[in-house]
Amino acid sequence: MVSIQTLGDLRRAGLRSRPVKQEIRDNLVQKLQSGETLFPGIIGYDETVVPQLVNAILSRHNFILLGLRGQAKSRILRGLADLLDEQIPVVPGCEIHDDPLAPLCAACRARVALEGDAMSIGWLPRDARYVEKLATPDVTIADMLGDIDPIKAAQAGLNLSDELTMHYGLVPRANRGIFAINELPDLAGKIQVGLFNILQEGDVQIKGYPIRLRLDVMLVFTANPEDYTARGKIITPLKDRIGSEIRTHYPTTRHNAMTITSQEAWTERTGATTIEIPSYVREIVEEVAFQARADRKIDKRSGVSQRLPITTLELVVSNAERRALASGESLVVPRVTDIYAALPSITGKFELEYEGELRGAETVARDLIRGAVGTVFTGVFDGVDTRTVVEWFDLGGTLQLGDATSAEEVIVQTRRVQGLRELAENASVPKGAPAPTVAAAIDFILEGLCAQKKISRTDERGYAAADTTPRRPTRRDEQQLEEELQLPRGNKKKYYN
Repeated sequence: MVSIQTLGDLRRAGLRSRPVKQEIRDNLVQKLQSGETLFPGIIGYDETVVPQLVNAILSRHNFILLGLRGQAKSRILRGLADLLDEQIPVVPGCEIHDDPLAPLCAACRARVALEGDAMSIGWLPRDARYVEKLATPDVTIADMLGDIDPIKAAQAGLNLSDELTMHYGLVPRANRGIFAINELPDLAGKIQVGLFNILQEGDVQIKGYPIRLRLDVMLVFTANPEDYTARGKIITPLKDRIGSEIRTHYPTTRHNAMTITSQEAWTERTGATTIEIPSYVREIVEEVAFQARADRKIDKRSGVSQRLPITTLELVVSNAERRALASGESLVVPRVTDIYAALPSITGKFELEYEGELRGAETVARDLIRGAVGTVFTGVFDGVDTRTVVEWFDLGGTLQLGDATSAEEVIVQTRRVQGLRELAENASVPKGAPAPTVAAAIDFILEGLCAQKKISRTDERGYAAADTTPRRPTRRDEQQLEEELQLPRGNKKKYYN
């Protein structure tokens, strides 16, 4: 590339440009043969999304990714740029990155005819060949395809119908590259119609003049499945012209979800403190998202983004960091109670159904956390006898602990609870572990017993024996029972205390 500086050098080197879809296909074939990772940072899609994506690229299709928010759709599209050649030759200064050997626009053709083999060429890097646009209702056809520039015509003394007066839009400027449109159905109908010829024939016509550009561009899209239907905002003929429709999904296992969160969350803080996040805290944070996606009070059509555990874990670490700084501790170990300090992140990541609106976002979020704690606690302490600790509370024992209580204070207060320190060893806390690590495990055990309703916790009493006083059923009890039994509202039921 260093030795090829003119059009004559390019011709003598025998380099021939490939259509962009063929170029991406060829580079993908090389990666597959060498066993390289196709989309670094994309986790959990190896058996589902990636094979479909590979098939679409091998077929040289324009494709669309359908999925809810937070499913790495945009990241996948941006990863396509790695399948482009490192650099390609272009006509310097051309808005549509014309191929010097086969120019499209009139200005480049005239320049090649005038300068011949002596014409200098430029090299376009792969990053500049990826163009992304978020679809919004105010996008115009001129933004996407182009328009006539009267100022350019006046300055050059040209007729408005002259091709040299064209001002190219985003799609022509993505020529010989990839053009991505996020949230395709949000484009106005007439803009969607404007994409027909590009998808089918690869050409554009600007402002109705008989000037056509046969563009070489790969079009890729993203959309929400709810909008990408006849009932939504997509027009059917446009769907028909998109080669492949690929569905994304949320992580299917807690392990994959934890890997994604570890990759994306900012937990490596600078300063004098050291961050050590217990595995059970990471699991609970992920389980909150899993519980939310299965909860009937949360809107499934909106989804629960993977950003929920990412931002939640960041707030959990920050709350633990705040406590460590106030207590003078050099080791920061987040606790389960720190997750409740992350409510501002959790409540903003889901949309509620009608019943959820009645209960309130914060109440729903607290229920999700308790459910997640109970699930993870059951997995860690399955078959472990916790009766000794529960009996201590049943005999009238209470603990006043909060998320701001220092590690040493937690250990001092809980030393009188029989069997509690021994249970901490089941949470992978060895003897001689630092005080913050032990305090976090003790907090996990207490919160887990609360989640299982073996003990209770209130703002006034702290940790205490579970309240087993019989009470009359309330309307909320009726609604919960109707959900569990899936009975129509109004059916008469009997309650047994």
